[in-house]
Amino acid sequence: MLDIDQIRSDPEGVKLALNRRGEDAPIDRVLELDARRRAIQGEADELRARRNAVSKEIGQAKPPPQDLIEEMRGVSGRIKALEAESREVEEQIRVHLLAIPNLPRQQVPDGADESDNVVVRDWGDIVERDYEAVAHWDLGERLGIIDLPAGARISGSRFYALRGKGARLQRALVSWMLDVHTDDHGYTELYLPYLVGTDTVTGSGHLPKFADTMYHDEEDDLWLIPTAEVPITGMYAGEILDPGVVPARFVAHTPCFRREKSAAGRDTRGIKRVHQFDKVEMYKFVHPGDSDAELESLVGDAEDLIQRLGLPYRILELSTGDLGFSAVRTYDVEMWAPGSGEWLEVSSCSNCDDFQARRAAIRYRPEKGAKTVHPHTLNGSGLALPRVMIAILENGQQADGSIVIPEVLHPYTGFEKID
Repeated sequence: MLDIDQIRSDPEGVKLALNRRGEDAPIDRVLELDARRRAIQGEADELRARRNAVSKEIGQAKPPPQDLIEEMRGVSGRIKALEAESREVEEQIRVHLLAIPNLPRQQVPDGADESDNVVVRDWGDIVERDYEAVAHWDLGERLGIIDLPAGARISGSRFYALRGKGARLQRALVSWMLDVHTDDHGYTELYLPYLVGTDTVTGSGHLPKFADTMYHDEEDDLWLIPTAEVPITGMYAGEILDPGVVPARFVAHTPCFRREKSAAGRDTRGIKRVHQFDKVEMYKFVHPGDSDAELESLVGDAEDLIQRLGLPYRILELSTGDLGFSAVRTYDVEMWAPGSGEWLEVSSCSNCDDFQARRAAIRYRPEKGAKTVHPHTLNGSGLALPRVMIAILENGQQADGSIVIPEVLHPYTGFEKID
């Protein structure tokens, strides 16, 4: 969440930054509540000081003066009322702050939506074919590796099953990505719960805004994770980390569960936009002064994977209108899918500054005896399945209908071709 001190010291600057995102947040109301909270605190402190002084006076007087005793009863009652009002005002401030998104960096391009995103660079050549490229849903069915009807029978629309070499290809991709990130990129692998509590989802910034896009077990108040970003953020919630813990760089493979209500009617064919998919997630806790450079490094780690696969991709910087709730700056990594005829987002790399750490009450000491500060957090897919699968299948297809697998995966798949 935003720092109340920042809102208090520069309310107009905060409003302007939020307006760039198309947000009309209740900043004035937050300031009103904050002023009331401080007034309550001031009155309560004065009354406590008066009570302490009079209590000494009463204790020394013989007999105790009844007028002061009666006064203190009234003072105690007033303090209790102020404490109750303070809790109520604190909760109102918290509710407002939890609903306000992060502030975009100055260099983020202004825009209303994804159409205003800016292509930063691209890599690789889009192959010209003398035959028509086939979409992955047809390729998968012909080769018996993607079973959309089975997914629908089991769970309904926008679920799928993988068979044979299709399932093995996904497993190979996950293992290969984890190995590259841990062996070459310096991340520590995690295994995480896939069900998390409400406080955890709130700390990562996914609640309350995205409640209707997640799956919730009301009886146990547990949420199926939409991304490993959620449990990794919660791993240090409420903690003060010792010197040397930050920077910390983690990677985890998890399934991801999303209701995708906002996307109903769009991209529903094949396995591009589904309710359950696997993803390898990169996540960093870093020193505040390093987060901009760490974002560039995060994008580079995602790019390295795609370059090793030898497939074309491009990098977009998101405009203010397309920026995620917790992010101050984001780059999307998109791979080309010739059969579908579109660019597919396989990674979204974001710098969240101290927004998530503040929500989750995560602090660290830069050195022994130093004042605690909030670390900055960054996250990015490294990479997301099944869109990488789509890109591999559609780019690797041959004129005879077979699919050539990128060479770097051969030790993991045990095969070079699907036919």
